[in-house]
Amino acid sequence: MKKIISLRIFPVILLTLLLPVLATAQVIQLTGVNKSVNYKKLAVIDDVVNEYINKNWLTGAVSIVIKDNQIVQYKGYGYADVATKKPMQKDNLFRIMSQSKAITSVGIMILYEQGKLLLDEPISHFIPEYKNQTVLATFNDADTTYTTVPAKRDITFRDLLTHTSGLDYTDIGSSKVQAIYSKNNIPSGLGYFKASLLERMKAMGKLPLSFQPGEKWQYGLNSDLLGCLIEVISGMNLENFFRKYIFDPLGMKDTYFNVPKTKANRLATVYTEDNLKNVIPWSHTFRNIDPDYPLMNTNYFSGGAGLTSTAFDYAVFMQMLLNNGMYNGHQILSKRSVEMMTSNQINEGLFGDDYMGFGFNITSEKSAAKGPRYAGAFAWGGYYGTSYWA
Repeated sequence: MKKIISLRIFPVILLTLLLPVLATAQVIQLTGVNKSVNYKKLAVIDDVVNEYINKNWLTGAVSIVIKDNQIVQYKGYGYADVATKKPMQKDNLFRIMSQSKAITSVGIMILYEQGKLLLDEPISHFIPEYKNQTVLATFNDADTTYTTVPAKRDITFRDLLTHTSGLDYTDIGSSKVQAIYSKNNIPSGLGYFKASLLERMKAMGKLPLSFQPGEKWQYGLNSDLLGCLIEVISGMNLENFFRKYIFDPLGMKDTYFNVPKTKANRLATVYTEDNLKNVIPWSHTFRNIDPDYPLMNTNYFSGGAGLTSTAFDYAVFMQMLLNNGMYNGHQILSKRSVEMMTSNQINEGLFGDDYMGFGFNITSEKSAAKGPRYAGAFAWGGYYGTSYWA
């Protein structure tokens, strides 16, 4: 089976094109011609992106494709900011949102390899508020009161890594749990300054789950809780932990929770459509979150959505996984941990036609027959229009 790595980062639109990549060398090569690549086929990326820009479906994009650890396509298109006509550069910074989740999952696996946690261990061993939780039974829409039943067991690290814990999101997912979370000031994780991550995660532990742990799949604040657990177990804040164990060893110099002022001019503007389908700056999202949150110097580090990065930095992170946890002489994870992360970890049917690893969508044979990704490819994306697969 061929392995691929493909990353497209856009302010607005998600693009998915498939090109194969084999993990051979350890470090991504920036120059040179790869004789096994059909460069005429790569020109399709230019055609598609430029068409989208010309039709005003897309304001700008960065695309990177790597084969045999060598960059074979890497370009910026359109504008990073339409109002000022600032061209999109390859090193523009993007709010990668849920692409943060894979990095947080790697952080958990690092602690697992250090012997500081077990995957099937209850997280209540580290945050007691998650012991003897309840599950939502009935909900009154009129006054947001509810009844519960006891959870059959406590949430484990495996549940959080696969989104089968019963946790929900504040702004997407079950309207009932959204109402409960909102009433109890559980944030979506971005642009939040009113309380600490640990305080809010403890508060969430006292609220009912959407379902019994392990019985369903539901996108939720699992990675935010995992980030909090990294802080509790390691004794470091999430930013410093990522910097020490992931970003610095990999040379990811442009990945941050808080973007430095010296790099603020590289942050691409986020766009959306108005009611007339005109492209406009996306001034506020989830509960009036300011899109300038990467510049606001927060200490509330969202492991589920808080990071900002570049196409190249994230490609390095993905190449590390393709290299069985190794990059540039640094063994970030063992081969076995990477195999666990990129293999199915949930029961058949919980995630539709596809499978769920630790932080990744795993493409099934059935899905591969319908789309561009090979069976076994691992992938995810971000709310503001970012996407990758490998």
